[in-house]
Amino acid sequence: MSDREEILALLRENARYSTEDLARQTGLDAGEVEAVVEDLESEGVIKGYQAVVDWDKVEPERVRAAVELNVTLDRETGYDDIAERLAKFPEVQGLRLVSGDYDFAMEVEGDSMSQVSRFISEKVAPVPEITQTVTHYIMESYKERGVEFGDGHDDDRLSISP
Repeated sequence: MSDREEILALLRENARYSTEDLARQTGLDAGEVEAVVEDLESEGVIKGYQAVVDWDKVEPERVRAAVELNVTLDRETGYDDIAERLAKFPEVQGLRLVSGDYDFAMEVEGDSMSQVSRFISEKVAPVPEITQTVTHYIMESYKERGVEFGDGHDDDRLSISP
């Protein structure tokens, strides 16, 4: 594994690692780590640093949805054009072109189910190339970006057999 790959793996594990932490774990000196991270950022490989948040513990009313989108392309419009339009909406937290039964997988957040529904019906569905939307409201999150959620307690219940 290259120094770049090793540093990327460590930052994905914990973006709050200090330069000294990364140096200690990779065997590089702090200056080498800083240079690698600076290169990764300037090349656009590292797009940002974010916390993984369990919104149920902060804002119980926050609503998230996974939305399937089907599109029909014409000669002037491609997937990138549609993605560029959709990605500009602040409600859109993630957008991916996928294989399978639908074309785009979109993650949306809002303050209520009605707000998310209105966003889909008033902003997304009217896009001329979008032929179908299917919205799945996220009821519970168990794992996000590699981090498991839960209360940290093992299930201490005993199994009972007849």
